Amino acid sequence: MNSFLFLIAALVAFGVTAILGLWLIPFLHKLKFGQTIREVGPSWHKKKQGTPTMGGIMFILGVAAAVCSCIPVYYNQNGPETRLMQVKIFAGLAMALGYGAIGFMDDYISIKNHRNLGLNEKQKLILQFLVAAAYLFTLYLAGEDTATVIPFIGSVELSAAYYPLAAVLIVGLTNAVNFTDGIDGLNTIVSFFAIMALALCAGVLSMAGLAAMGVAGAAACVGFLIWNFHPAKVFMGDTGSLFLGGMVGALSFGLDMPILLLPVGLIYWGEMLSVVIQVTYFKRTGGKRVFLMTPIHHHFEKKGWSEVKICAVFGTISLLGGALALCGVLWGL
Repeated sequence: MNSFLFLIAALVAFGVTAILGLWLIPFLHKLKFGQTIREVGPSWHKKKQGTPTMGGIMFILGVAAAVCSCIPVYYNQNGPETRLMQVKIFAGLAMALGYGAIGFMDDYISIKNHRNLGLNEKQKLILQFLVAAAYLFTLYLAGEDTATVIPFIGSVELSAAYYPLAAVLIVGLTNAVNFTDGIDGLNTIVSFFAIMALALCAGVLSMAGLAAMGVAGAAACVGFLIWNFHPAKVFMGDTGSLFLGGMVGALSFGLDMPILLLPVGLIYWGEMLSVVIQVTYFKRTGGKRVFLMTPIHHHFEKKGWSEVKICAVFGTISLLGGALALCGVLWGL
């Protein structure tokens, strides 16, 4: 039954996402919802000016359709997992949708103002922490404890520190995923491997519903990649990247193993860390830089790497990080 559940979830998510591109991309063109390219960005990105953004709507609807149509049927027929796990799945989806909504607002304001700036940083952070708090409060009401599982160590009780640490981690992760978006296909490929790794971990731990949610997320990334691979016909925008951050966070917390975000999110953290290093060094040295440009994928662009090569290398690193996480779950529990 589980294999059939995974297959249907994957087909629904992939099909809805891929087919939506046939309608949504022309529709975004018609509305003139094109990406505004930053002046400080690589000069060759100027040719991407006007490419439709907010394409993340495609895989958001794909994932939502798969989760809402497949998982309730599974629980009605089998339902071996606890009520808490069901809450984790749908609260996790709601959190991802909440982040997608924040991204949508940011994208919409950017498009209407014809600039690459939407919500300011303070507004984004407040909204992101509110979404994270709502998610964690929902888990608390459902009976979630404040322990986290670390492979090879076991369950670690964090008590009152759990909630602020969890909120900071979720918001940090979501922004790190957002930093990973910037060249054709990169965030889609990296997120495919991250989500698929967490889905496999859930499968190994017999969390079929959570695994199906992950499979749906990974399949939706593949459906979106049809339209997003270089040269991209559509960008996911903050709408899509923030949603993906919420998905990855929801899966890791659903497993009670947010520690897995370290190996699974190697690229995400590297992208964000490169920005932190660059900004800190720039301020302390009066204008000197460590990297040619950040996030770090732009550094490699400036070094002469093609977008396809960056996607291949970063995707491979994400794959290896996911494999490390899976090995930890397989042999560390």
